[in-house]
Amino acid sequence: MPDNAAIVRQFINEVLNQGDVDGAGRFVWEDVVEQVPFPGQGPGLTGLQDVLRGMRSAFPDMHWTVEEQLADGDSVLTRFVWTGIHHGEFLGVPPTGRPVTVWGMVIDRLVDGRIKDTRILMDTLGLMMQLGAIPG
Repeated sequence: MPDNAAIVRQFINEVLNQGDVDGAGRFVWEDVVEQVPFPGQGPGLTGLQDVLRGMRSAFPDMHWTVEEQLADGDSVLTRFVWTGIHHGEFLGVPPTGRPVTVWGMVIDRLVDGRIKDTRILMDTLGLMMQLGAIPG
């Protein structure tokens, strides 16, 4: 039986932190379902990769840290913090040069060692406040 939490951590390290967005298919099924998609996010692996490329373009130094993980059967909950400096447009906000720290949680369900569906809950309001798009 695969160690699903370790697979999620490897995805975070290789795809999110090292920027190997093209390699996401090693960890995610082609027909992955994002339960809470980003605005404009397309379906499946391609939609996920587009979002990740956009995030890396906006925050090229983006780094995710796993704060806590809980695994239950085929599901893994990961509490995370990601940081980066805003160097490109993100969700309609032009580059600000501001550093951000964003907390969140993601629940991934894995099938045969790859993510089949995912639900990310992230402090987008706090992110927008840090970028100055919403008054604090």
